Amino acid sequence: MLPLLVRFVLGPLVRAIYRPEIRGAGNIPATGPVILAANHRAALDTGVITFASPRQVKFLGKAEYFTGKGLKGRLMAGFLGGLGYVPVERGNAQAGLAALGAARKVLDADGVFAIYPEGTRSLDGKLHRGHTGVAALALATGAKVVPVALSGTENLQPKGKRIPRLTKISVTFGEPLDFSRYEGQDSSSAIRRSVTDEIMYTILELSGQEYVDKYHKRPDAA
Repeated sequence: MLPLLVRFVLGPLVRAIYRPEIRGAGNIPATGPVILAANHRAALDTGVITFASPRQVKFLGKAEYFTGKGLKGRLMAGFLGGLGYVPVERGNAQAGLAALGAARKVLDADGVFAIYPEGTRSLDGKLHRGHTGVAALALATGAKVVPVALSGTENLQPKGKRIPRLTKISVTFGEPLDFSRYEGQDSSSAIRRSVTDEIMYTILELSGQEYVDKYHKRPDAA
């Protein structure tokens, strides 16, 4: 019940209150596997993409978020499930493979999976070099890749604020990218790099951010 409430009640309510500017939602194919590859401006980006997409979107989430005890734990798991999170173990040697495996399950079932190729949110507002996991998924599954540009989400929840504030945000879905020309070449690191760079360049064109050709350093743990 909670996932349905999140998608069909909370979603329209959030859109009515915050009125995000959504462009190109029709670029998301109505059927078949799709990867949404987005820039990453803020922790709330996942919710914004979820409520902006016409199709249900899946994201990876830490497994421990789904294992809380009692009513509170069940409510949290249901809420995250409604937002589209898929639990995956992290923090071990097999974490990367587990994450890719969970993503492939979504795509093999003709679902929509969202990923942030930068690997972490941008702390300087710039678009950083993408990791090649997005290309590996696209090449292995044949999924179309829809580039996504988020703008203004970094202003939704300033540090120290618990409730997101009203501010102008926009979500732009670009035209789907088809990499079927590389079929059978997913084992090539050069091809994965080329595909990833093409995706990042398209996100750059949509977002208008300054590009930095190096990986973004992950923020230190609090």
